[in-house]
Amino acid sequence: MAAEIVNPRSANGTDRVAGAGGVPGGVSGGTDVADVPGGTESTPDEPFDPVFALHRGGKMAIRATVPVRDKDDLSLAYTPGVAKVCSAIAENPELVHDYTWKSQVVAVVTDGTAVLGLGDIGPEASLPVMEGKAILFKQFGGVDAVPLALATTDTDEIIETVVRLAPSFGGVNLEDISAPRCFEIERRLQERLDIPVFHDDQHGTAVVTLAALNNAAKLTGRTLGDLRAVISGAGAAGVAIAKFLLAAGIGDVAVADRKGIVSIDRDDLTDVKRELAEITNRAGHSGSLDAALSGADVFIGVSGGTVPEPAIASMAPGAFVFAMANPNPEVHPDIAHQYAAVVATGRSDYPNQINNVLAFPGIFAGALQVRASRITEGMKLAAANALADVVGDELAADYVIPSPFDARVAPAVTAAVAAAARAEGVARR
Repeated sequence: MAAEIVNPRSANGTDRVAGAGGVPGGVSGGTDVADVPGGTESTPDEPFDPVFALHRGGKMAIRATVPVRDKDDLSLAYTPGVAKVCSAIAENPELVHDYTWKSQVVAVVTDGTAVLGLGDIGPEASLPVMEGKAILFKQFGGVDAVPLALATTDTDEIIETVVRLAPSFGGVNLEDISAPRCFEIERRLQERLDIPVFHDDQHGTAVVTLAALNNAAKLTGRTLGDLRAVISGAGAAGVAIAKFLLAAGIGDVAVADRKGIVSIDRDDLTDVKRELAEITNRAGHSGSLDAALSGADVFIGVSGGTVPEPAIASMAPGAFVFAMANPNPEVHPDIAHQYAAVVATGRSDYPNQINNVLAFPGIFAGALQVRASRITEGMKLAAANALADVVGDELAADYVIPSPFDARVAPAVTAAVAAAARAEGVARR
């Protein structure tokens, strides 16, 4: 049976799961909240900080799901009983899914090179984010996840490390790995592994964006094919969103990087951007992002830059502005609302939050449920459609995407992804 990753805090947010020797969290000697940077008993110059208090000792722990109360339990959970299970799996490797936690657990893998808006901060500093990702997997999708921060940025080393770890996991979620290496790492891992490999910075963002965009189009009496979009940012998220919108049937999409629109007439493009230029920008825009926004129906920001108000004002009537940079959107919502029919951000304090947690827990839950060998475009499209459908008759300008805390989200996405996996022939049960 699987061990379960749990949040090591009780309902009041202070107690921890008892560990070795009964010490909370299994840490010898333990610590007091006063030891937290800025704790209540530190100097007056360091006021109590609830963020550090919450993170003290980490945000997760592992507990057993079977008892070990006496020698009989011990002989079943470990030697000699466990040998029977090992022998059975050796004879029939597929049994590993039934008699270990493999089919219920995802590896959350990073090298710490593109963490949130902090950039390349290294594996140790990335670990709080990876722990956070793991508890979101559990909270919103019922999926166990293990954070793995790797002490290498070499593409080949990352790939080889994950391949060697893969027998322990049912899926791999790549996280906060910088572009363009993230594209190659994901592609090569999926080629070598028979379990889902999913770079959430790319595909999770794209799924939620498409769901919100479909609902925005529906709200205004249009279809995706009626829309011309401009994306600010040609990194992992921008490239993935552009490709996904094209696969879903958008009318046209252009992508801009720091030097302007990614177009075939530029001689400074990487291989990834050159490929992108060949499949996007049917209207033939070149030059600045601001110029391309003139008459555009959709702005999607995943760059962290700033778009001037006149550029937003030049968009088509009834436009959509998805300014998703965090914590500072490319366009302030108050400004965007002056010109756009629908406004979305990446922030939780505004309506229409484009939040990856709406997608990745259910996508992995559905894939693991049917033991999928990969996550296909069809599975991602099914996730986006299911997510959009949750909104239903409640659709409004300030509600084109559901809240992450809507209990309907994960079951809907899980069921849709599982059904799509079976339809596409990648399910193994």
